Amino acid sequence: MSKRISKKKSKNSGGKKNTLVKETATAVEVEESVSTSQEAVSKSKTESAEEESIRITEMDMYLFGQATHYHIYEKMGAHETVIDGKKGIYFSVWAPKAMEVYLIGTFNNWNETSHPMTKLGEIGIYDIFVEEARIGDLYKFLIISESGDKLYKADPYANSAELRPGTASKVAEINRFHWTDSAWMKARETKNNFTGPMAIYEVHPGSWKKHIYRDDSDEDKFYNYRELAEHLTTYVKEMGYTHVELMGIAEHPFDGSWGYQVTGYYAPTSRYGTPEDFMYLVDYLHKNKIGVILDWVPAHFPRDAHGLSEFDGSCVYEYSDKRKGEHPDWGTKIFDYSKNEVKNFLIANALFWVEKFHVDGLRVDAVASMLYLDYGKQDGEWLPNEYGGNKNLEAIEFFKHMNSCLLGRNHGAIMIAEESTAWPAVTGRPEDDGLGFSLKWNMGWMHDFLDYMKLDPYFRKDNHNRMTFAMSYAYAENYILVLSHDEVVHLKCSMFNKMPGSYREEKLANLKAGYAFMFGHPGKKLLFMGQDFGQEREWSEKREIDWFLLEEPVHRQLHDFVKELLKLYNGNPCMYEMDTQVEGFEWINADDNFRSIFSFVRHSADGKNNLLFVCNFTPVEREDYRVGVPESGTYTLVLDSDEERFGGSGVKHRKTYKAEEQDCDNREYSIAYKLSAFGVAVFKF
Repeated sequence: MSKRISKKKSKNSGGKKNTLVKETATAVEVEESVSTSQEAVSKSKTESAEEESIRITEMDMYLFGQATHYHIYEKMGAHETVIDGKKGIYFSVWAPKAMEVYLIGTFNNWNETSHPMTKLGEIGIYDIFVEEARIGDLYKFLIISESGDKLYKADPYANSAELRPGTASKVAEINRFHWTDSAWMKARETKNNFTGPMAIYEVHPGSWKKHIYRDDSDEDKFYNYRELAEHLTTYVKEMGYTHVELMGIAEHPFDGSWGYQVTGYYAPTSRYGTPEDFMYLVDYLHKNKIGVILDWVPAHFPRDAHGLSEFDGSCVYEYSDKRKGEHPDWGTKIFDYSKNEVKNFLIANALFWVEKFHVDGLRVDAVASMLYLDYGKQDGEWLPNEYGGNKNLEAIEFFKHMNSCLLGRNHGAIMIAEESTAWPAVTGRPEDDGLGFSLKWNMGWMHDFLDYMKLDPYFRKDNHNRMTFAMSYAYAENYILVLSHDEVVHLKCSMFNKMPGSYREEKLANLKAGYAFMFGHPGKKLLFMGQDFGQEREWSEKREIDWFLLEEPVHRQLHDFVKELLKLYNGNPCMYEMDTQVEGFEWINADDNFRSIFSFVRHSADGKNNLLFVCNFTPVEREDYRVGVPESGTYTLVLDSDEERFGGSGVKHRKTYKAEEQDCDNREYSIAYKLSAFGVAVFKF
């Protein structure tokens, strides 16, 4: 915000001055006066330009109607500015079918008629400048619909919101934060996310950790964003994760939705603090070389009266036909991707998080529900496209537009699709008819992996292909292997309780073998909070994860094992640099179903540092397990789950093994090793 410049009179310091001095002083004063006048004119012009730039113009409305106003959030919503020399807040809202729109808030004691808004054009944007409004004020739009109904709506473009159960928007300032992550942002521009490591820690901030109070009536025990910055960073660095993926950051009214039913797309939830507090969290993580990914929900929105649903009494943000505009199973509304203004709202929102809040990428929720018109619907509940098919052609175009724009403008950022079907080319280039995502959650691998791991080891031999099938399509997309929050809720049990076995040690041994297989398999990685130490209870947003389990040796041993896996992953490029290339992976034995043992190699690009994995998925110890190896030479044991610190027997195994010229697994050379029950051995060569 500009300030008026007032010229100060210069004063002599006292004593007699000769004429030359006086003339010189006069010349200096004239020069200073001219300089100051030029500065004042320049600042006046800047101030005038700022006053003009905040207002919605015909060009703004044109671009908005073309879905190409990528900074529309700088105009829509509520913004502090100076207009006609007066400081206040400029408000604007899109309500195309409204008969009238009024601004109500704390600045006018919620008076319903004192602040009518002005309709700017046929597109249906209304605006008003309120001199008496200030940062921190609560407000809503009172919209009079065509039928005469009064609708009290929160601002779709608001940058902050009242803490639930309140539903008002809050005027916020998001342009004053001092970022200190320039080194990270510059490095991101040249980053190759496909050949670099990516081990993601998925976090629900409200239940990662909570403050413990003696007064249990205090429901809000959340860590705020600034507290999270310190504690979360410490944990993530200690473990070795490269990224955090944050759930439920955009404002949402109901804790139990975990943030997947959004009412404030442009507002970091006030549960954990202010927008600047959230910026601090991102900045802090970046300074500690940790990437930040947000869950993002462009697939649907809730019916809450203050939200986007029937915003001006008509279907503004959602499809008007219920067969396209509603999810019967979820009870939510579906965005109308045929409307340019709606597409602009969403595309600009994706850019908002990446460019304004420095977020490194978005994980896009429920992509399949957007792509298929019949998703979750019975016959008669959905409307075919113009060709009679079940593909949402408008959503397809939306994805291509959004991904091309965001990734084109922000080199090094990532867009991740949670897409649960076999839709082709999700990570393909839009110019080749792909959707343009960077990465895709590998849901097929996840389902097969969990189906296998749940089995009693006796029956695993008959389901061996569940662990090998994913390699038949591993290079069809750029994949992330995920064990997310979705797998430990809704009576699905925790990862710990999915495992077979009647006692803790056996369940945790299964988890160690499973995690080792996951980290060795091609694809980036994601684990949900609590899974790295064997959380026993199913996850609930109402309580923090069970950190107390780390006080028990068996859970600490799993925790240490996962930490060692992450160390192995980050320290060996063969684990990630060729994830999308066939040459990066090689089965040694994919067919040892009778013993339920898998052996494979991860190759490095230069061929100099490779890893051999051997994973045993039965409680049977193999005293002298022989495995084929690709070549002669020395094989060094770099990870052994049988170490005492991981809960193993503690038997000391030698560290180096010379390949013997003995046929095994159709290989000329092999090594023999004592493989423990549910044992994992990783060798470098």
